[in-house]
Amino acid sequence: MPELKTDLSSFNNDWYNPGRSTVVRIVWYFINSFFFNSWFPFYGPKRFLLKLFGAKIGQGLVIKPYVSIKYPWKLVIEDHVWIGEKVWIDNLAKVTLKSNSCVSQGALLLCGNHNYRKTTFDLIVGEITLEEGAWVGAMATVCPGVRVGSHSLLTVGSVATKSLEAYWIYQGNPAQKLKIREIKA
Repeated sequence: MPELKTDLSSFNNDWYNPGRSTVVRIVWYFINSFFFNSWFPFYGPKRFLLKLFGAKIGQGLVIKPYVSIKYPWKLVIEDHVWIGEKVWIDNLAKVTLKSNSCVSQGALLLCGNHNYRKTTFDLIVGEITLEEGAWVGAMATVCPGVRVGSHSLLTVGSVATKSLEAYWIYQGNPAQKLKIREIKA
């Protein structure tokens, strides 16, 4: 049995820079609470506010109610992306959603984690990218550093701990290749 133990009193993430001042983060917190993580149904004002706070937004973004976005200035969304109800984009690092990608209701895009091997429980961050046409199913989780390949599918409730290959369907925790995704006209 190992003798070392986790010591959360020694946790220190002073190295992490969220990229904006404390004032900007506080203002964003309230805007996120009122316009995004709420019943507010209108896409246009949401797109405007994301751009105002530094997100790069393409055309045709559909962003449903009760979405939470940690830092819009670390968010790139290309054209015709869908983000479903209750999605949490915990983007401590850059998140890129390429054209025609979809993040279904209740999905989690988690750019942060902790190093369980260290007594200090250090923060670990990694970028997430959803390639063109990728689909993260309802209640699925994408972990730090994962690239969801072009037109791949992470099924309902699955957990992507490693990058997913293009045009494959993945299922389970951790997500495993299930079969090729066939798309028909």
